[in-house]
Amino acid sequence: MAGPQHSAPGAAELEVASVQDASAVVVSSATSPLRLLVPRPRGDCVWGYLANLGGGLVAGDETSLDLRVGRAARCFIGSQSSTKVYRNPARRPCGHRTRAVVGRDGFLALVPAPVQPFAGSAYDQHQTFHLAAGAGLVLVDSFSSGRAACGERWAFDHFASRNEVFVADLPSAPGEPARRSSRRLFLDSVRLDPAGPPSRPSHAVGRMNCFAMLLLAGSLLQGPASDLLSMTARLPVRPRASLLVSASPVGQGACVRFAGERTDQVEAELYHHLQFAAGLLGGLPWERRW
Repeated sequence: MAGPQHSAPGAAELEVASVQDASAVVVSSATSPLRLLVPRPRGDCVWGYLANLGGGLVAGDETSLDLRVGRAARCFIGSQSSTKVYRNPARRPCGHRTRAVVGRDGFLALVPAPVQPFAGSAYDQHQTFHLAAGAGLVLVDSFSSGRAACGERWAFDHFASRNEVFVADLPSAPGEPARRSSRRLFLDSVRLDPAGPPSRPSHAVGRMNCFAMLLLAGSLLQGPASDLLSMTARLPVRPRASLLVSASPVGQGACVRFAGERTDQVEAELYHHLQFAAGLLGGLPWERRW
């Protein structure tokens, strides 16, 4: 399973292919401080988990993940726990990059625990996904207010997260030249960069302490996306609710957003919305990350 080793610190690479009617890891590598654990390297769906030495990122840590899921292969990537971002008074570069390519009829679920930025921290995240025809993507991107129990509520210096999803163009009609271009299906960008009171994010988010985005993209997930849209539309709206959920269609998929006063509350509702994926994943891997 070993692949070419990255020279840059904090770089991980994982390639999953369909081998003899099963999804299997064919390339796997990672360099400190990023670790890539793969407890299920072969089966209906490969399961992998990202972890950081010390439990999080310190000033100057820039990690990256290169994912390749081959034709008809399936892969799940989660995290062992929340990604903690420690204080960074010098504002040194600190963040994470993901680049994922999913082949025809392949499936990728990227479901990490929330990012938890500490007071005085700075963090940038950029993730891009390229889906071939018939591929499916489940993406979760979430973050919390920090160590709210310690009085560090929205006390970080900078937080930014950007997600882009590209899909292959429809096949050419008979007699037309082949097209290899792609189009951007989805763009989601969050930036919280306060200059200090009274511009702290707490003034904009009110009582909420955790936000999450769940994206279902690709024709493979058209049915589950439609079900989630219907399920969310039936949720009651209560004044001063401690948990808010909304959904909107995205192409053949859906985007569901969560906001809650407690992180565990948001995670529980998010995983409830992900129950449909058990068949694709061969179980619910986020229940076994500890």
